[in-house]
Amino acid sequence: MIVEKFLVDSTSHQEMGHSNYEKAGDQFDGLETNMKNLSHAFTPSLVRYAFVFVLLLTVGSRSRGQMLLTQKALSAEAALAVAHAALDKCHADGYRISLTVLDASGLVKVQIRGDGTGPHTLEHSRRKAYTALTFKRASAETAKAWAAATPPPPVIEGTVGAAGGVPIRAGDDVIGAIGVSGAPGGDKDEACANAGITRIAELLK
Repeated sequence: MIVEKFLVDSTSHQEMGHSNYEKAGDQFDGLETNMKNLSHAFTPSLVRYAFVFVLLLTVGSRSRGQMLLTQKALSAEAALAVAHAALDKCHADGYRISLTVLDASGLVKVQIRGDGTGPHTLEHSRRKAYTALTFKRASAETAKAWAAATPPPPVIEGTVGAAGGVPIRAGDDVIGAIGVSGAPGGDKDEACANAGITRIAELLK
């Protein structure tokens, strides 16, 4: 009985061992099949698409890093210095004027209506400054160009063909403009505007 039980137990263990080996073999065959299928999935076309996708991600991240710009801007203190110097020049010459200083986007930084000036001078000074800013040259030059043009060019809203507006440059960049109105002649308005810009010449280098 003991011998028979031993033989039965040995036979059972052998059968279980064979069964485990067969299961392990089946699992290995399945894994090998999956690996083959996966290798077939990575075709040359798919590899190329993956490379292009990674390249686009890299370029996109670099582009985002270059989206911020460094620009020079006219500070409030600099605009005030320009305005005071222009007023001082015209007062010294005996002229009552109004003036406007604009930033690079055309917004008013400083605007002063001088004592005893005409009601039109404040807005006229702004339009002169806007003309200088828009065309990046003295408004007197624009007035001459318009006068010589045939047919006359279309007028941009807010601009005016009168001397007295001068762009404010920092190197090659136009960072604002000043317009002066009220002196007896546009050339005198322009002289006061230039005097204002000269006050901050060191800052503009």
